[in-house]
Amino acid sequence: MTRVVKTAFFALIVGITLAFRQDVPPRLHLFLLIGQSNMAGRGVPEAEDQQPNPHVWMLTKEQTWVPARDPMHFDKPAVIGVGPGLSFAKKLAAAYPNLNIGLVPCAVGGSGIDVWKPGAYYEPTKSYPYDDALRRARKALENGQLAGFIWHQGESDSTPDKAKVYEDKLVDLVQRFRTELNAPDVPFMMGTLGDFVVSRNLDAGTINQTLQRVTRRIPNSYCVLATGLVHKGDSTHFDTPSARTLGQRYAEVFIQKKLLKTRP
Repeated sequence: MTRVVKTAFFALIVGITLAFRQDVPPRLHLFLLIGQSNMAGRGVPEAEDQQPNPHVWMLTKEQTWVPARDPMHFDKPAVIGVGPGLSFAKKLAAAYPNLNIGLVPCAVGGSGIDVWKPGAYYEPTKSYPYDDALRRARKALENGQLAGFIWHQGESDSTPDKAKVYEDKLVDLVQRFRTELNAPDVPFMMGTLGDFVVSRNLDAGTINQTLQRVTRRIPNSYCVLATGLVHKGDSTHFDTPSARTLGQRYAEVFIQKKLLKTRP
């Protein structure tokens, strides 16, 4: 084979390879989206929720990276929708134009805190919420560094017996995640339950008090209030604008507290 033929052959192979190459995201600041349905999102997607941002990626169910858009989660395909994750990332991207963000959706609708521990099985989705989140986080870490945990959960634990032991279980959950992912100082963000949940269930108010109080026990943790947000008509799930607002509130804490190890 002559040098000219070899060169042409090599160029052909390179061309074919590039033609089928999938885009790989740049090095990412990773955020683990964990909790139950209001983190997964149940708002109705609108045009802006489908608009990708060149600096915001998400890890799919198949563990591949694609530009982020809602719905991102896959816990209950028939009802998934808009959650706080995308608006959170977009607000961060606007504040940090050189930042590349990787969202790792792991929330599971209806999951109580007791299934967010090693080996715990959740029958409604036939999944292992904690184990699955760790597996996805470790895959995501191949493309970046962990920058934050975002936890929105508690509706399923809003009963007299469960609410009074929620604080210790949450402290344990944070410690497990940080230990398993070698992330002792990574910020842990949590959000209160909606006013509409508390109005029909006083035990949800106990959960909200716990979420605000537990930041004194968990280093580098922060609580975001869902005050004033509204439901989609079911008295349980944030509507689309409220889900976006909640995500922006999460982002505001990262920005105001300068929690990211990068410059705006």
